[in-house]
Amino acid sequence: MQVFAPIALFVYNRPQHTARTLKFLQQNELAAESRLFIFSDGPAKESDEELVAEVREILKNTEGFKSVEILERKTNLGLADSVIAGVSQLIKNYGQVIVLEDDLITSPYTLTYFNEALQRYKKEEKVMHIGAYMYPLKGTDLPETFFYRAASSWGWATWERAWNHFEPDIDVLISKFSHQQKAAFSIDNQMNFWKQMMEFKKGKNNSWAIRWYASIFLQGGLTLNPSHSLVNNIGHDGTGVHSGINEIYNVIINPKPIRTFPEKIAENKEAYLAIKAFLGNRKGNIWERLKRFVKQKLHNFKA
Repeated sequence: MQVFAPIALFVYNRPQHTARTLKFLQQNELAAESRLFIFSDGPAKESDEELVAEVREILKNTEGFKSVEILERKTNLGLADSVIAGVSQLIKNYGQVIVLEDDLITSPYTLTYFNEALQRYKKEEKVMHIGAYMYPLKGTDLPETFFYRAASSWGWATWERAWNHFEPDIDVLISKFSHQQKAAFSIDNQMNFWKQMMEFKKGKNNSWAIRWYASIFLQGGLTLNPSHSLVNNIGHDGTGVHSGINEIYNVIINPKPIRTFPEKIAENKEAYLAIKAFLGNRKGNIWERLKRFVKQKLHNFKA
């Protein structure tokens, strides 16, 4: 009998987002057979204490899973350290893990997709990450799922054998990249992945995700992805610690279960080109960029 992967859910100070994330997760067809571990980070500042407490009150009423374990941290680890510690803990105990954050709504079949892929590729060393999010790729005729190089942090899963390659030290990671690899890592310079690496080194971000992708990339690893997203990020409303107001990445969630998976363990060239084209054009023309800039500035001013 298949043992379904534990779910790690990371929450902080957004009660409405957390409630929505849990509601959709409960509607997954494998929810009742899955163990849910909720990691609630402690408040970073006094003004967050009430919201953190409100989130924790919501968590107390969580039902619909095989088991629910809530880990309330007294101090604030920050998202990166919280994710790394939580994933490492569950990986050690269960050998695999599904990872979600408090601003992701899922399809009823997201857990099914994760568990089927974890089972299917558990012995394929080159497959290191299973992603559930995909950009809104319009006008493409891609297979239901495909392999690609980059790792999305918006709903993902992995195994112990892959997580063992995670390198948290940014200097070690940077030292291993050649000039050519930097461009390939950044999808032919269409995405700011290398910039994120440099900003982490300068202390301008604290991303676990960019270090995880870099660790996969340097191992020559691949990520499995759906062509039609199984999650949507609802955190681009100005409430997130690391995200502003942005509608570029909004998607309509796939309402159907995933039926097919790739047999060939290699990056899908058509998918790569489709993603590269999306990334190259994602910000739109000058007026669209200006409108987003003004909207973000107004939000920051009101905050």
